[in-house]
Amino acid sequence: MKKTIAIVDDHTLIAQALKGIISNFNNFEVIFECENGKELITKIPTLKSLPDIVMLDISMPEMNGFDTALWLNENYTEIKIMALSMQNDEQSVIKMIRNGAKSYLLKNTHPRDLEIALNKVTEEGFYYPEWVSKIIYTNINGTASSSVSKLTEREKEFLKYTITEMNYKEIAELMCCSPRTVESYRDNLFEKLGLKTRVGLAVYAMRNGFS
Repeated sequence: MKKTIAIVDDHTLIAQALKGIISNFNNFEVIFECENGKELITKIPTLKSLPDIVMLDISMPEMNGFDTALWLNENYTEIKIMALSMQNDEQSVIKMIRNGAKSYLLKNTHPRDLEIALNKVTEEGFYYPEWVSKIIYTNINGTASSSVSKLTEREKEFLKYTITEMNYKEIAELMCCSPRTVESYRDNLFEKLGLKTRVGLAVYAMRNGFS
């Protein structure tokens, strides 16, 4: 069964071109397009089946990509957000990731690399090209490797699972504890590492060899 994609971009030609490219991918199909975030948040609650991935431009009228990503992250965590933009500055990258983007690509990305990214997001929960990873590692709250020494063994175990697609309830079952306990591990890690999202925890885990 193909994974479903919604495209949110105010440039109709770009949205149609993306739809055409994705139609050639074996594992994905575009189910609808929106011109801005406001249109998307109006449409989403009416759907019988949510898209697996939302491909999101940043610069849009009515409601930009930053605000749309934040809304999706707060209301529909099961939808994976992929930013697709012309903006390659550090501020935009970090803000989109903090707002919930699981991937960040430029619009000049080769179709082959787009397909790789979509498969990675589906299989592993996130995908960042090398240039984005460097920005994350350098900027995401300045988290240092030395902070590993502050972590308990259970927090380290939890960190390994942040890289997977498991939700917190599934992680709790694997760790033989309650979901509330897992949430406390998460909150403790947020405080110790100066992070705010699971994506940040996952990036930290990969950077420090927990994968």
